[in-house]
Amino acid sequence: MKIELDKACELIKQGKLVAIPTETVYGLAADAKNALAVQKIFKKKGRPADNPLIVHISSLKQMEDFSDEIPEDAYRLAGKFWPGPLTLVLKRKNEVLDIVTAGLDTVAIRMPDHPIALKLIEETGPVTAPSANRSGKPSPTKVEHIVQDYGDSLPYLDGGPTNIGIESTVLDLSEKPYRVLRPGNISSDEISEILGEEIKRANKSRKSPGTRHSHYKPKASVHWLDLVHTDNLDPNAFYIFHNTELEKLPSNAIHFHGDYSLFARSLYDLYRTADLEKLSSIYIEPFSNLSDSPIISALFNRIEHSVSQ
Repeated sequence: MKIELDKACELIKQGKLVAIPTETVYGLAADAKNALAVQKIFKKKGRPADNPLIVHISSLKQMEDFSDEIPEDAYRLAGKFWPGPLTLVLKRKNEVLDIVTAGLDTVAIRMPDHPIALKLIEETGPVTAPSANRSGKPSPTKVEHIVQDYGDSLPYLDGGPTNIGIESTVLDLSEKPYRVLRPGNISSDEISEILGEEIKRANKSRKSPGTRHSHYKPKASVHWLDLVHTDNLDPNAFYIFHNTELEKLPSNAIHFHGDYSLFARSLYDLYRTADLEKLSSIYIEPFSNLSDSPIISALFNRIEHSVSQ
């Protein structure tokens, strides 16, 4: 159910849920300081309770409501990348809701780079806003995806298709050495350049949303494509190419020709389209070099989470 901004603000203040656009994916927003409201997120999505949420803010002052151990490095990174697709994990204040942090001693915070989201948060205060899909499904990058998952039962703000299409980079600043817990559109190299120290990837961590449970998956089985056998493609499957040039592109395939930003914006929509068309499988050309750009590393991460084992 499409609503306007003033109605969305009213609903959030009443402890209800609203799907909101961000630059990454659409989020399912609730008042971050209302435990009953946040609980509705888990029920609506079917989200595991041990999966922490990201608090979305509209000003640096709001960050101080959730942590009193904010390193200077957090402000340096915020000055460079906020608003934007970077989530910072910090030591939490005691009064931060356990349901927001999954009972951890840390809290994840970011400032979204979307005018609608920022205007809403300016009016309502901070919100928790995990991706607005039902748990296990691909994240929504269009309002059509929200309607697919919830019908008319979830009010939403229409901000058009998201600009990035891949969830934010998550960086743990709660302890040294700092670690990237989830790759996104901002790379560890870009973070390292600001901080003047090497930042590496961590293994799966409870501190980060979206790293421990099965997610990003369509119903169709997802596989890395064996490029040796592209001369005998399955007509009931969909194929995604991005680098290898083909003499003729099959009708059941798409080629991004090295445009990885477009690939990222399209990935979850392609997953959902394959399911709507009841295709059995999705085959994706492997990446030859993950270090070419941060979005390639993020794409690999999301696809790898969805690949059928």
